[in-house]
Amino acid sequence: MKKIFTITSLLIFSAVLAQIQKIEPAFWWSGMKNPKLQLLVYGKDINDLKPEFSNGIKIKEVKKVENPNYLFVTIDTQNVKPGKVKINFKKESKTVKTLDYEFKQRQQNSANRDSYTSADVMYLVMPDRFANGNPENDNTPDTAEKSDRTQSGGRHGGDIAGIIKNLDYLGELGVTTLWNTPLLEDNEPSYSYHGYAQSDYYKIDPRYGTNDDYKNLANELHKRKMKLVMDYVTNHWGSKSWIIQDLPSKDWIHYWEDGKNGFQRSNYRMTTQFDTNAAKVDEAACMDGWFDTTMPDMNQGNQLVINYMAQNAIWWIEYAGLDGLRVDTYSYNDKKGIAEWTKRITDEYPKLNIVGEVWMHNQAQMAYWQKDSKIAAIEGYNSYLPSVMDFTLHDAIGQVFREEPGWDSGMQRVYDNFANDFLYPNINNILVFAENHDTNRFNQNYPKLEDYKLAMSLILTVRGIPQLYYGSEIGMAGDKGKGDGDIRRDFPGGWAGDANNAFTKSGRSSSQNEYFDFTKKLLNWRKGNEAIHQGKTLHYVPNNNVYVYFRYTDKGRVMVVINNNKETQNLDLKRFSEGIHNFTKGKDIISDKDFDLKTNLSVGGKSSLILELK
Repeated sequence: MKKIFTITSLLIFSAVLAQIQKIEPAFWWSGMKNPKLQLLVYGKDINDLKPEFSNGIKIKEVKKVENPNYLFVTIDTQNVKPGKVKINFKKESKTVKTLDYEFKQRQQNSANRDSYTSADVMYLVMPDRFANGNPENDNTPDTAEKSDRTQSGGRHGGDIAGIIKNLDYLGELGVTTLWNTPLLEDNEPSYSYHGYAQSDYYKIDPRYGTNDDYKNLANELHKRKMKLVMDYVTNHWGSKSWIIQDLPSKDWIHYWEDGKNGFQRSNYRMTTQFDTNAAKVDEAACMDGWFDTTMPDMNQGNQLVINYMAQNAIWWIEYAGLDGLRVDTYSYNDKKGIAEWTKRITDEYPKLNIVGEVWMHNQAQMAYWQKDSKIAAIEGYNSYLPSVMDFTLHDAIGQVFREEPGWDSGMQRVYDNFANDFLYPNINNILVFAENHDTNRFNQNYPKLEDYKLAMSLILTVRGIPQLYYGSEIGMAGDKGKGDGDIRRDFPGGWAGDANNAFTKSGRSSSQNEYFDFTKKLLNWRKGNEAIHQGKTLHYVPNNNVYVYFRYTDKGRVMVVINNNKETQNLDLKRFSEGIHNFTKGKDIISDKDFDLKTNLSVGGKSSLILELK
C-alpha cells in the first residue's frame, strides 16, 4: 500500500513538474529604478500553485486571471544582488517545483545611456529585403512561411547577418543610427516578412537570427559609433502569438462580440482621440478596432497588458543595449495606457529617445502627441512621447517638386509647414523624412536626380532628425500602387548571384554612384555641423519657387538656397541681410565653391546651395 502511495505521489509530482512551461521575463537585472517586477508564469492549470522566493525577496501580489494556465507574480527587487535565486512553487504545503531565476548585473551607465538626437541621421531598413547573410536560416522548422523571392509579398531571406555584413557600407554613407522594421518572431502563414504581427515578444524571428545575433548587431554598431533603434509595436500583436492563442483573460485584447473571432476593423479616425465632439462609439471604433484581421488589438486599459509590454521593452533595451525606440501606430493606442507605457520607459532611461508614428496631416494634431504639448494640456493630457514624425512635411515633399508655384503650392508648401513649428514643444526632436516603408518611393514620384538632390538638401538641413529609407541613396524606386512589395524591393547585391552589387563603388552603376556620392557627401558633412543639429531657423517667404533659410547658433551659420524653378535665379542679397548677418562669404558644401555674399547670388535651375558662412 505504501509503495502504491509513493508511486501515485511521484506521478502527481511529475505532472506538476511539467506544468510550468514559461516565465517571462526569463531573467531581469538588479538595480533598476523601478523595483517592482511582475512575472508572467505559464503552464497548464497552475493557478492553484503558491510561489515563494529565496533570498528574502518579497512577493507583493499573486494575481489569478480567468485562464487557470496563468499566474502573475509581482515581486519587490529592491536591494536584490546579481545572481540566481530560487522560486519554489507549492501546492498546499508541499514544494512541487523549484526554478532558478537570475538577476543580472547592469552595464555601467545603463540608465543614463545616450540616445539618437538631431545630430544623427537615421537609416530605415526592412531586414528581409536588405541582405541575406546566412541562407541557412531562410527556412526553419518552427516557422510557417518559407522563403520565396519570386513572391513580392513573401519572405526573401534577408537577416541580421546581412545587416552586420554591410554596416561598413552604412558607415561610409554617413549613417549614424539604424532603424530596422520589427525583427521579433512573426509566425503568420503568409505576408509575415514585415514583422508587425508578432508572435513572440521575447524572441527574434529565427529566420533573421537569434537573440544573441541581435545583441551582436548592437555591439557591432556601437564599435562604429552608430546606434540601434528597435521598432516596437504596442497597439497590436499577431494572431499566432502564443499568448493570443491562450488568452489570460478575454479583456487582454479588444474582443468585439459581433465580429468574427472578435475582429472589427478600426475606423482609423485618430482625431476621435482628442475631438471633444466625438461620439464614444466612433472613439471606440478607432482605439479598440483591430488594425487588420491578423493583428488583434491590445487592451492597454488592462494593467497586466501594460506591465507586460513595458517590462518587455525595458528588457530589450537592457539586454541588447538599445539606443532608442520607434513605436508603430502610436496614436491608435489607448491614450492613458500608452502614456503610462512611455513614461515607465523614460523614467528608467531619462535620455532615451522614442519616436511615435502619428500619421496625421495637421501639425496641431501631431503636436498633441509630443511630450509636454500645450495643445494636449488643454485636455489635461501628456503622452510623455519625446518625438513624433513630421508627416505634414512628407506630404509637402510629395507634391512640391512637380507642381507650379502659387499662393500655397510649390516651395510655399514647405515654408507653410515650418510656419507651424511653434506648435511643437520640442521642434528639434521630430523625425523628418521624404518616404518610408509605407509610402511611395521618392524616386518613383521624382525619377530625376535633380529632384532627389533638392529633397535631400532640404531634409538634411532643416530642424529635426532626418530619416532615410534604404536604397534611395542609389536611386531605388517603387510604386505602392503595385503593392507594398514594390516599395520594399531587395537591395541589389544583398543576395548571392545578384547581377548588380550596389554595396560597392565598383558594383554600382554610374547613375547609382551619382546618387550615392551626393548623399555621402551631405551626410558626412552634416555630422560635424552644430548649427544644423541644434541651431535656430530663420526662413524667407519663397519668391519664384526659391526657398531660402538659415540655420544658426552663436558659433556658426548655414544658408540654404533651394531653387525649385527650372530657370537660373539671381537673388538680391539685401533681402537676406538679417540671415547673412555680418558674413561676407560662403562655401558651398556640395560643390566646394566659394561665393561672395555682398550683392547678388546666382543659383542654377533645379539646384541647391548649402553655404557655410564665413
